Amino acid sequence: MAQKPSIPKGTRDFSPIEMARRNYIFDTIKKSFRLFGYKQIETPAMENLSTLMGKYGEEGDKLLFKILNSGDFMKSVSDEDYAEKNLPRLTNKMCEKGLRYDLTVPFARFVVQHRNDLSLPFKRFQIQPVWRADRPQKGRYREFYQCDADVVGSDSLNNEIELLALIDKVFQDLGINITIKVNNRKILAGIAEVLNASDKIVDITVAIDKIDKIGIENVNAELVEKGLSEEAIEKLRPILELSGTNEEKLAVIKEILKDSAEGMKGIEEMEEVLGGIDALGHKCKIEADLSLARGLNYYTGTIIEVKAQDVEIGSITGGGRYDNLTGVFGMPGLSGVGISFGADRIYDVMNQLNLYPEEISESVRVMFVNFGKAEAQQCLKYVKALREAGVPAELYPDAVKLKKQMSRADEDHIPFVAIVGETELQDGTIMLKNMISGTQEKLTIDEVIMAVK
Repeated sequence: MAQKPSIPKGTRDFSPIEMARRNYIFDTIKKSFRLFGYKQIETPAMENLSTLMGKYGEEGDKLLFKILNSGDFMKSVSDEDYAEKNLPRLTNKMCEKGLRYDLTVPFARFVVQHRNDLSLPFKRFQIQPVWRADRPQKGRYREFYQCDADVVGSDSLNNEIELLALIDKVFQDLGINITIKVNNRKILAGIAEVLNASDKIVDITVAIDKIDKIGIENVNAELVEKGLSEEAIEKLRPILELSGTNEEKLAVIKEILKDSAEGMKGIEEMEEVLGGIDALGHKCKIEADLSLARGLNYYTGTIIEVKAQDVEIGSITGGGRYDNLTGVFGMPGLSGVGISFGADRIYDVMNQLNLYPEEISESVRVMFVNFGKAEAQQCLKYVKALREAGVPAELYPDAVKLKKQMSRADEDHIPFVAIVGETELQDGTIMLKNMISGTQEKLTIDEVIMAVK
């Protein structure tokens, strides 16, 4: 007996209705990207591992999907290498390429590679799949889409304010209630400084980035493992548990970090960003969250994360400023800031809350019934006229029983069925049936177009 086909864990098939819903999300996001002046690019699914490695921290590097070299991928592996079973060394010799982990690092590579063709500041958006060798679980997949918007070549905090406005616009259009959480890596660096643990800034940020998932006690245990003193952990706790308004939180942290120049710079930037978006106006909740770290090593300033208010799921959008990212590709000093919409998690939220418009399930608006060769020939002319008018239309391909054809229209949620029988063929009319109301009337093709548009 043949084995039942399956797909890898952490990946998904999408049916026509699911694709209609996903495209609704992509189109909504894309519309806002263009509205805010972003231009679309694409990059290859695979990049050189030299481009990807070392950009996501030690944990991120472990989650990269590596691609075996073409042909004899073992030709560079010696017997000694194989006997040692040193995985990093073996991987380096057998794999030169990997699937992209996100869209930001490939974008940095793109900017450096095409610098002479770009006018700065450059605003780009990109909607493509990415891959991570993660453990599949609810809301976490090995293959998923990201929808990124980035600005490079500008230090202005107006870019951060605009990105917050863009996030607010997208989720307002999708109908999802959100909270945007904002922090600044300079504040986190200032906290590490006052804890006398500046050398452990990466360990601290990676650990506290998990606070929502594992809780503060487990975060503290992880920090102990990383060598942070009990005294430093006790100093950190009240910072992570700050409450009150954004102004109250910043007032407290300002007092704590008053002797840290970098920390005070971060507070100043955060006040400008929060003040700017408040002055601009927004529908969603925007919260200063000093426990927000986002474990990626390349963020250097503002950090942004978005949570859905009505569904228990991880962040559905995130991003921040990454002043030094292009430096690793030979272009130091080029500042950038960007966000990434997690399309697959947004899709799950939209499904749980049933936020889709009813009409997106329609692939065809008018279906013509097939009564035979002569009627079908005329119906195809009508179908062509409808399509030229921008109305999705089709002819049922086979002259089968009317009940079967009508059932197909019902199952596919086609709102109108057009009937051209012997009488309609003679007088040049169409019997148009509204599948929702059940009413029907005789119309000319021009009248049908007006009725269904």
